[in-house]
Amino acid sequence: MLDIKFIRENKEAVKQNIVNRQMNVDVDKLLDLDEQRRVLMAQIETLRAYQNKASDDISKEIDPAAKEKKIKKIKEVKEKISASEPLLADIEKEYESLMLQVPNMIQREVPIGKEENDNKVLREVGERPKFDFAQRDYMQIASDLDLIDTERAAKVSGSRFGYLKREAALLEFALVKMSLDVLVKEGFVFVIPPVMIKSPAMKAMGYIDTEEDKEEKYYFDKDDLYLVGTSEQSIGPMHINEILEEKDLPLRYVSFSTCFRREAGSYGKDTKGILRVHQFDKLEMFSFCKPEDSAAEHKYFVSLEEKLMKKLELPYRVMQLRSADFARPSSATIDIETWFPGEGRYRETHSSSNCTDFQARRLNIRYRDKAGKPEFVHMLNGTAFATGRILIAILENYQQKDGSVLVPKALQKYTGFKKISKK
Repeated sequence: MLDIKFIRENKEAVKQNIVNRQMNVDVDKLLDLDEQRRVLMAQIETLRAYQNKASDDISKEIDPAAKEKKIKKIKEVKEKISASEPLLADIEKEYESLMLQVPNMIQREVPIGKEENDNKVLREVGERPKFDFAQRDYMQIASDLDLIDTERAAKVSGSRFGYLKREAALLEFALVKMSLDVLVKEGFVFVIPPVMIKSPAMKAMGYIDTEEDKEEKYYFDKDDLYLVGTSEQSIGPMHINEILEEKDLPLRYVSFSTCFRREAGSYGKDTKGILRVHQFDKLEMFSFCKPEDSAAEHKYFVSLEEKLMKKLELPYRVMQLRSADFARPSSATIDIETWFPGEGRYRETHSSSNCTDFQARRLNIRYRDKAGKPEFVHMLNGTAFATGRILIAILENYQQKDGSVLVPKALQKYTGFKKISKK
């Protein structure tokens, strides 16, 4: 969340930021509640101070009449405190609800807009393949080569699930191993995190602030546990309520996990195949760094995503997302979109976000600066590979006239085969 002091001092900028992000938060009401809250807290604090002093005075009072008078007065003070506390609780509840709705401030480089064409293409890399035969989409290829089975998965689990088989499953693990070889060498700590997290942790990460947010998550009420939609949601809270050492920053992790999403509101959209599914595997980068380093850290994450993409020799473009097109905790998000020949368009395969101190404030994750003063860290996340979507890109971009699929050279040493052919 934002610092309330920052909101007080930059009210108009915060309002404009909300407009730019196509959100609706009543900042005036928030600040009015903040004022009520502070006044009431001060009043209660004054009454408690009086109560403590009066209690001490009563124990020393010798005169019975004076003592009775003080007891009566302290009783009135207690009643005022008792009447004020529920009022303060109600105000704080409404105040917190509004505070959680305020989005992070966007970075200066973020294009303002709400339409898809407001996204800014930063660069296009690689040549799109040209086929001298009738190209097929990935599901046709997968069916011919017996790589993905969504029909049997539907019988077992319902729609938006699939079985990865044979070379497709081996390709996934080749992608994981190749990525880890790169990222561990870069100093990332490899983590396999929990895929179920408690609601306070999910809330602190900023992903269940609205009913729309909650609708997207799988939640187990009996256990108060959420299934993660991306492993950053369980990596971020790893250091909750900790003070990190400056010498350890940036602290970088790469995590591998299965992720779960309801895909609420996307009925009828990409329902076939494995592009938009309820369950998928993902490698995610995460960093805790000093505030002055987060912009450079964001560029570094994007450079690593591009390094991995170039190893696969897949055509892609890098997109600076518009102000209305990324999550509330982020201050800037850059996507990589990979060319999908089967659709004749680019589709998102990677996303990298600088969340500044927005999540760190909720999680109370800090570091001590050179003066020994605790300061909030900045937190960033970035996709290494969402394996299902990259598999789609490989199948479509590397398809051959004879129905086979070539394996990218960078993966061949991990797979043990160079081509996927009909059995």
